[in-house]
Amino acid sequence: MNTTLKKLKDIISDCCVTITLQTHRTLPDNEKDPILLKNLIKEAHARLQESCGKSLVKVVMDKLNTLAENIDHRHNLESLILFANEDIADYTRLPIVVENRVVIDKTFATRDLIRALHQESSYYILVLSRDRARLIEALNDKVTKEIEKGFPVNSDLNPAQRSEAAIGNRQTNLLMEFFNRVDKQLNEVQKEKSLPVIVCTEESNYPEYLKIADRKEIITGKLNGNRMQDKAHHIVDLAWPVIKQLNKEKNNQRLAELHIAVNSQNFLTDFNEIWQAVNGGRGKTLFVKKGYFQPARLENNSIELITEENSVNSNVDDIIDEMIEKNLDLGGDAVFINGEELDKFQGLVLVTRY
Repeated sequence: MNTTLKKLKDIISDCCVTITLQTHRTLPDNEKDPILLKNLIKEAHARLQESCGKSLVKVVMDKLNTLAENIDHRHNLESLILFANEDIADYTRLPIVVENRVVIDKTFATRDLIRALHQESSYYILVLSRDRARLIEALNDKVTKEIEKGFPVNSDLNPAQRSEAAIGNRQTNLLMEFFNRVDKQLNEVQKEKSLPVIVCTEESNYPEYLKIADRKEIITGKLNGNRMQDKAHHIVDLAWPVIKQLNKEKNNQRLAELHIAVNSQNFLTDFNEIWQAVNGGRGKTLFVKKGYFQPARLENNSIELITEENSVNSNVDDIIDEMIEKNLDLGGDAVFINGEELDKFQGLVLVTRY
C-alpha cells in the first residue's frame, strides 16, 4: 500500500483516471463486483471523451480495460482502487469502505490510500508461552498471515527444566534465555516490516518478557491467557478490541491537539486560506471528516467550491485530496475523523505550524 502511494503520488499527466469501488470478500456478494467495476469504467470512458483527445482516450481506456480483465474478484477485500493514464495501469485492494466514484484529474486520487495507511491497523500478535512462540500478522479484525520465517520458536528446555522454570514465580536463566531468543527473532521480522505488537501470554509471563525486550516501544498492548493452541483467527478476534481501544485513545489525543490549536487560534477553516497555508509549508495537521469530498475550480491558485450538481464546471474532482497530498509532501500529516467532531468546522480544519 505504501509502495503504491509512493509510486503514484508525484505523477502528473493530462488524464489520470482513478476508480474507487466498494467490493466484497465472499460469495455470492463478490460476484456483483465486476458488474459495478464495468459500469464505473463506462462512466470513466464518457468523462474522458469530454476532457481528453480521442487518441489519448483510446490509450487510457485500453490500459484500464486490460487492468480490469486481470483482476480476480475472488480475492477482493472491502474496496478496490484502479489507477490508469497513458503510461501506468495499476490497482490495489484496501480493507476500508470507500465511495464508488470516478476521478479524472492531472494527478491520481490517492486519498483513500492515505486514509488506509493512517486509519487502518496492521499489527503483530506475539503468542507466547514458556516453551513456544508464534507470530501472527493481522489487519484490523482479519488475519493477514502467520509468520513462518523464524517462527514458531521452540524452547530447548527438556521436560524437567520446564517444570523447574514453572515452579512458583521463579524464573530460571534458561527461561529468560528462551524469551530473549523469541525477542531477537521478533526484531528480525521487524526489520522487514515494522508493526506494533500485542503480546498474548499468561499474565505472569508479560512483565518477564518486557524485562528482556530490546524494543519496548513497539509493544503496544497485551492479551492475557495461553492461546498457543488456538486458531489464528480466534486470537485476532480477541486482539482486535484491544487494538480498537488503542486507536480510540490515539484519536482522542489527536482531537486534543486540535482543541489546543483552536484555543491558541492556530487553525484555518476557509478553503483558500488552507490552500495558501499548505502550499506555503505552514500546514501541520489537516483534519478531515471521513467521507467528505469537495469538487472545485482551481484557477490562479484560487479555489472556487463547486456543488455536486454543477461538478461539470470543476477542474478538480476533489480539492481535499489535493490538500492532503500537498500537506504530506511538505511534512504535514492528515487525520480522518468519524462522527460529528468536525461538523462545527464544516468537515475540514487545518492546524497550522504558526
